[in-house]
Amino acid sequence: MNIKAVFICYKNLWLKALGLLLVALGIIGIVLPVMPTTIFFILALTCFTRSSPALEHWLLNHPRYGVTLQQWQAHKVVPVKAKCYAAIGMLIGFVFLLYSSAPVWVIYLVGVIEIAVMIYLILRPSHPPSAK
Repeated sequence: MNIKAVFICYKNLWLKALGLLLVALGIIGIVLPVMPTTIFFILALTCFTRSSPALEHWLLNHPRYGVTLQQWQAHKVVPVKAKCYAAIGMLIGFVFLLYSSAPVWVIYLVGVIEIAVMIYLILRPSHPPSAK
């Protein structure tokens, strides 16, 4: 086995492990309202697309999140409902952060990141091109 084959094997293992970790975080997000769900599944899908067709197929055909992930993969669509949940979750998390003893620079950093994420989400289409 050459070096390139070994690298690809380990890369696939790491991407699968990262994808499974992201799925676990997404599942936690189902239970915790301040933690997002869909973004973790989107990131997991990205990992699985590069490492495991079986796990990619599993996510794309998930009864609850499959359609959203298919629309993301095909058209980079983020449904309005997901955008609203993301905004509410980030706002709740930010309010908790404000009442914590976090350093001021952390509060500003999180605020800037959350604003950037919301701008990105707002700029994504809300419907597939044919569903307008």
